[in-house]
Amino acid sequence: MFSHSEDLFTKSRELIPGGVNSPVRAMSAVGRSPFFIDRAKGARIYDVDGHTYIDYIGSWGPMIVGHAHEEVLEAIGRAAAHGTSFGAPTAAELTLAEMVCEAVPSIEMVRLVNSGTEATMSALRLARAHTGRDKILKFEGCYHGHFDGLLVAAGSGVTTLGMPDSPGVPADFARNTVLARYNDIDSVRAQVEAHKDEIAAIIVEPVAGNMGVVPPVAGFLQGLRDLCDAAGIVLIFDEVMSGFRVAYGGAQERYAITPDLTCLGKVIGGGLPVGAYGGKRELMEKVAPAGPVYQAGTLSGNPLATAAGIATLDILRRPGTYDELEQISDRVATGFMQASADAGVITHTNRVGAMFSTFFQTGPVANYDDAKESDTTAFSCFWNAMLAHGVFLPPSQFEAAFPGLAHDDECLEITLNAANAAFAEVRKVQQGEG
Repeated sequence: MFSHSEDLFTKSRELIPGGVNSPVRAMSAVGRSPFFIDRAKGARIYDVDGHTYIDYIGSWGPMIVGHAHEEVLEAIGRAAAHGTSFGAPTAAELTLAEMVCEAVPSIEMVRLVNSGTEATMSALRLARAHTGRDKILKFEGCYHGHFDGLLVAAGSGVTTLGMPDSPGVPADFARNTVLARYNDIDSVRAQVEAHKDEIAAIIVEPVAGNMGVVPPVAGFLQGLRDLCDAAGIVLIFDEVMSGFRVAYGGAQERYAITPDLTCLGKVIGGGLPVGAYGGKRELMEKVAPAGPVYQAGTLSGNPLATAAGIATLDILRRPGTYDELEQISDRVATGFMQASADAGVITHTNRVGAMFSTFFQTGPVANYDDAKESDTTAFSCFWNAMLAHGVFLPPSQFEAAFPGLAHDDECLEITLNAANAAFAEVRKVQQGEG
């Protein structure tokens, strides 16, 4: 069926580890080899074998306005015509910084980098320098990039592929990473007390997206803020995924909690490689060359990424945009719940803004242990059935799906019809008829 893709994958495995440049793309968790993409437009993605799919991956989040949006392409084209990289400042970097600071009130100063991983590792370095402490606290199932100290109970592709904590991470790094349970403030309090005056930062996805979408329970984020204030700990919100997706000002706007540092990515690059970290002026002025905390990057704030990001944020800040995103996302998530119920398949769907996950279990899903109770065999059946009906979902039970502005009525109708058929297929298999 996917002959050209299969040929490309066979050749890729000779030159690229596992045949892919990021693990979840291998699609092994859903029992198949990957198909290779030729192009995309709006909410649709087209593979090299001529198949068309409604896309809910959106390059894992950034394509919130749709693939190949005319305004974004025009902005990239104008920037490229003047040069693609200078190794020197541009006015566009300042424009994007202004837009980020205006959108996210907790960010008084921001540094652009090239990826979410760069953003989180840089924010943690800054927190350690500011506090003079070494340990960091993270949550089971939250993924913050492939930085050594964060690949502990990391969720995302690590869980998808059934991998242990990564080899190659020195034991000394792991010893400085303290784990707590997401949505369990008592577990955080216990760790803070056990490591008194040792924890530099608590880093958290305010809306978890790498164990599947898991929203914060009432009081959890405020509890983190209170603990950090009392213990002199830097609170870092990793909003690489949730930033500009659950609200224009991110999860911190939606839940009215102010972190000390925020990490961003995805949307602010409009589909090009980008990351950023920012926060209180007193912290950010410690970053070189203003201060002693060194961090650098040749392509940081490059003209193409900043142009794409500015164009994307300009679209998102128009009146009514987030109401439209809520309506689109709610229609899909609610449709999945109804289709599942109609078919007699047990699922639980979590949604926050324009990101959602359907877990194949009774729910609720409030933490990593809950997420791991999901029936991944049923998910794989569902995923393959959705693909057969022209809908491309993340190929992992433990990833978020990303609706966007390009998912119009036709796309949503195709999606929900596919969901009805896919859940019916799952039910047949569960009853031993498939």
